[in-house]
Amino acid sequence: MKRRYASTLFLLVSASLVFTACGKSSNDPESSSSKNGNATTVSDINLTGYPIVQDKVSLKFVSPKNPLAPSFGDMTFFKNLETQSNVHIDWNNIASDGYQEKKNLLLATDDLPDAFYNAQFSDYDLIKYGSEGTIIPLENLIEKYMPNLKKLFETRPDLKAVVTAPDGHIYSLPYAEEMNLIGMPNQMFINKKWLDQLGLPVPTTLQEYHDALKAFKDNNVNGKGTVIPLSWWFQGWCGNEGDLLGMFGAPDVTTEDHRIVKDGKVQYSLALPEYKEAIAYYHEWYEEGLIDPEIASMDAEKLKAKGKTADETLGSFIWWEGPEVVGEDRMKDYVLMPPLKNNEGEVVIGKTNYSEYSRDSFVITKANKQPEITARWADQLYDPKTAIQAHWGPIGEVYKEENGKLVNLPVPAGTTAGEYRIKVAPGGPTVITNDEFGTLVDMEPRAKQRLDELKQYYFPYQVKENYPFVFFSAEDLDKINQIETQLKEYTKQMKAKWLMDGGVDKEWDGYLKKLDQIGLQELLQIYQKGYDDFKKNNT
Repeated sequence: MKRRYASTLFLLVSASLVFTACGKSSNDPESSSSKNGNATTVSDINLTGYPIVQDKVSLKFVSPKNPLAPSFGDMTFFKNLETQSNVHIDWNNIASDGYQEKKNLLLATDDLPDAFYNAQFSDYDLIKYGSEGTIIPLENLIEKYMPNLKKLFETRPDLKAVVTAPDGHIYSLPYAEEMNLIGMPNQMFINKKWLDQLGLPVPTTLQEYHDALKAFKDNNVNGKGTVIPLSWWFQGWCGNEGDLLGMFGAPDVTTEDHRIVKDGKVQYSLALPEYKEAIAYYHEWYEEGLIDPEIASMDAEKLKAKGKTADETLGSFIWWEGPEVVGEDRMKDYVLMPPLKNNEGEVVIGKTNYSEYSRDSFVITKANKQPEITARWADQLYDPKTAIQAHWGPIGEVYKEENGKLVNLPVPAGTTAGEYRIKVAPGGPTVITNDEFGTLVDMEPRAKQRLDELKQYYFPYQVKENYPFVFFSAEDLDKINQIETQLKEYTKQMKAKWLMDGGVDKEWDGYLKKLDQIGLQELLQIYQKGYDDFKKNNT
């Protein structure tokens, strides 16, 4: 999820003119490009082939980085791009956990790189920093210096619409992975070895699930007294509690905003009576010791650590790919549960608001003296085969090329496909369209397996409506940001309290009043208008 805005472009008066760094405004994408004090004029840039420039140019990029990943400068993928383009990137990699805070500090102090890669700018950020001129508009650069992306926008105007701000400017570059995994329900895995040990079937109902978890605990099934019957990533963007709560009728798997749609009406899932009923029900599970006692502080890394303890600990967990949590070898003890029937005998599966598209992959700042070269460098990533390698890893490490098609190599022993991908593929501004799967690249085996599982077990029961990828106006974003920030903090606090300590029945009315005091009704009006306008413009 993701957002942008800001300034005017000037034409180069003469290609023969040489400008110093102070000779033109830094956010003028038609100013000349300089390298180490020597000018590289726009006329020196190779507009279609490689290298991009004859004399090597250096750019400074900031990007978040997973702890498992090496410095981006050490990645084979970027070394290959440098050889091809003759553009060197000085990387400032920031740990993912602290990235937003440090990104905001760089912006606040005007200590800007040339560009943010994997930028993670919210729509609010794009509007704010675009309108202020901190990040520059890109549409003219795309037109003149990004032939791959320009062609893509001509054939896919819907992708151009994704990154076009309400004021008509493009402040950031798009990302897309059209794998038809949109909807992305959480998957629940259960320890089949322990079920067999106790003579229990794989649960098909919520009550059977409860009984299996209780049996794991009561029978000390691992013999160590360390059994955790059920755990998940609390309020995570995936592997969360959304479908557990959703079984009661308010399926919400997008924990960032809790927007759900029923019969065209936008609702806030955490203000519905179905949520009240659900949280009271699962509090009883917590009281029985069926839910991880540390659930309120569980994040992705903690969940994975608990899945890989020396002694098998997890009875069941929620995630989107089992081996990531428990490892490839231990995964043989677990099976994917089918969607569970609730206590009324119904199956309810939520549909995420997350999109296969985003608009926060790459932004260029006003500090950049070489925006044309930067745009040409980024355009490499919209070549289909380069995009595939950025997304999953380079030829020779992740793929071999056979008859023009990229074919998966075996994952190195001792690691999972997900972990290996983090180490070799930086992501970034890329687009992989649906028609490239099977023609240019084989779908990742784990992705194909997941898609097959979703089609077989989950999609038939999934709700039909979700909230679309709306780009709100600056005024609406300002209000949304103000209200949502308070709502998220308050509702997460109350969810954890009610799950572990109970009290939802007694405190519910006061809770609803507090939501309205924060601004929930005003927020729902903005959401509804955005939804209605989107539907009107996209039907």
